[in-house]
Amino acid sequence: MSAVSVEGRLTKMDNEEKTCSVSNSGGIEGSLDRLLPSVSLGLSPRKRTTSQCKSEPPLLRTSKRTIYTAGRPPWYNEHGAQSKEAFVIGLCGGSASGKTTVARKIIEALDVPWVVLLSMDSFYKVLSPEEQLLAARNDYNFDHPDAFDFDLLTHTLRKLKQGKSVKIPVYDFTTHGRQKEWKTVYGASVIIFEGIMSFADKALLQLLDMKIFVETDSDIRLVRRLRRDITERGRDIEGVIKQYNKFVKPAFEQYIEPTMRLADLVVPRGGGNMVAIDLIVQHVHSQLEERELSVRAALASAHQAQPLPQTLSVLESTPQVRGMHTIIRNKETSRDEFIFYSKRLMRLLIERALSFLPSQVHIVQTPQGEDYEGRSFHGKRITGVSILRAGETMEPALRAVCKDVRIGKILIQTNQDTGEPELHYLRLPKDISEDHVILMDCTVSTGAAAMMAVRVLLDHDVQEEKILLVSLLMAEMGVHSVAYAFPQVKIITTAVDKKVNDVFHIIPGIGNFGDRYFGTDAPPDWSDEDLDEPSY
Repeated sequence: MSAVSVEGRLTKMDNEEKTCSVSNSGGIEGSLDRLLPSVSLGLSPRKRTTSQCKSEPPLLRTSKRTIYTAGRPPWYNEHGAQSKEAFVIGLCGGSASGKTTVARKIIEALDVPWVVLLSMDSFYKVLSPEEQLLAARNDYNFDHPDAFDFDLLTHTLRKLKQGKSVKIPVYDFTTHGRQKEWKTVYGASVIIFEGIMSFADKALLQLLDMKIFVETDSDIRLVRRLRRDITERGRDIEGVIKQYNKFVKPAFEQYIEPTMRLADLVVPRGGGNMVAIDLIVQHVHSQLEERELSVRAALASAHQAQPLPQTLSVLESTPQVRGMHTIIRNKETSRDEFIFYSKRLMRLLIERALSFLPSQVHIVQTPQGEDYEGRSFHGKRITGVSILRAGETMEPALRAVCKDVRIGKILIQTNQDTGEPELHYLRLPKDISEDHVILMDCTVSTGAAAMMAVRVLLDHDVQEEKILLVSLLMAEMGVHSVAYAFPQVKIITTAVDKKVNDVFHIIPGIGNFGDRYFGTDAPPDWSDEDLDEPSY
């Protein structure tokens, strides 16, 4: 698969996703006189504005380029357990001090995989009817610590730092309430958390690896707040000034400014201070380098001469199955025949996998009026998740036998410099935590990609015993790696080959399944678990 086609596939996927609205509270350095003429003295039409969070797709658009913040390296060890936490940067400062602008500049300068921007604005408490009336009259104090749901905020940030999937509330500043749909955020290597009260809670402070205070002149902050609240949040000038004098300014002096002493670094002038931003970026890079892991090498040296695990189920090697393997393993087989017999094997494999799903007695009445004691699926839903791109070829077989099955996708590729698998993209159905999941990949050699995919599912609260890994061909090393790390995952395949060579090819193997199926050319250093590497 070429870099262009991979990027096109990612762009198509990205367009299907709902992303969070990230509003820029960047600097308005002009005077108050420049601001007022363009704004009506009456109430402006209310715009629907929401709190900020950066969610899927993992990309950042800047004035110069689009950065795909993809390629997340392993965040777990060879045992499948999480072994490193995300690096959390806390940004504090007064209202409209330019915290979000600083966060964006840091993200652009970092240029590292999977950065999440989390705003404290998402965690305002839901107002009661009485508080709603106060807010409508600009008499509710949004700049007091009691206005924030610190319990939910701390729980969410802790879970996100631990590598788990989290749901972020979306706060609507025009209605002073949370929207029905929350945003899902996952996969942070670096978390940038910004808010006026970022340093106001002890439990929250303990989660921050680096604390930055953005210091901006009070007059500039007032001008920015006037422009933002009038143009984006539908407020009138008198109301904004009243709220500023009554709540914002006193809160800054009482609760926010004193926390400057807790900061590791104070950034004067906000996003324009590139010297300070460069220092921040250098420190984060050094911290990330210390946390790098090597999983594939550990897998290659582990589990030697161990018996195959009991969680493995290999399709019976009947003459039909053996014959189909003979055809698809033959390097002279045409692409049409390769696809045809691969699909036959996939259908048999999926049918075999379904037999491991839980079932219960189900009595029905036949057309002859007699009872028949049968079986039915005992669970909420079945979801298929394919590891792109080769795993996607198994989706039709699953759809053919499971009506209305939901499908998710995970894109994992090998970094050619480090040899480690990297998570580039995922799209999973909602509430997948309640489902039995059939994880599909056509070949598994070391098990590194399969382990990453299972770890993603576990991070989304899928129960380990509800995951079935299905693959046309596996190496013994891959079987051992997955079974050792995740002993409750059921592994189903049509064949297991004994060896993996020095470049992680299954021996005797099947070749690069994706290239043979899709008719593309494999690079000279391909691996059985690889996709062609895109460049961003």
